[in-house]
Amino acid sequence: MFAVIKAGGKQFRVAANDVIKIEKIAGEPGDIIELGPVLMLSGDKGVEIGNPVLNGATVAAEVLSQERADTIIIFKKRRRHHYRRRRGHRQSLTAVKITEILTDGRKPSPLGKASKTRAPERRTQEKAAKE
Repeated sequence: MFAVIKAGGKQFRVAANDVIKIEKIAGEPGDIIELGPVLMLSGDKGVEIGNPVLNGATVAAEVLSQERADTIIIFKKRRRHHYRRRRGHRQSLTAVKITEILTDGRKPSPLGKASKTRAPERRTQEKAAKE
């Protein structure tokens, strides 16, 4: 199953467990957020295309980190006029991991499907000695 979402003025094709970088959105690492609007959805039932968006469909994602992109240089010059301007820009980005694609107006689970499963903790010698 995959979906096409619109985030930060761009469109992204996402599926469960994908990691994407989108324009900055509020949230701390570990928070579950909803991304939307959903423009298209493909799954077991076939392809659904919104007009312009699909009502009741959302994409749940976990915030991984808040980052900044590499610097791009904006350089303006007018030849023979002694005019030069140099300016840089770093875009703020948010790295998110898609946890689940929801339909029919469902809300995301608090931890998401990917975060629920954790590796079992290994028993240390100290714990074994106490028992």
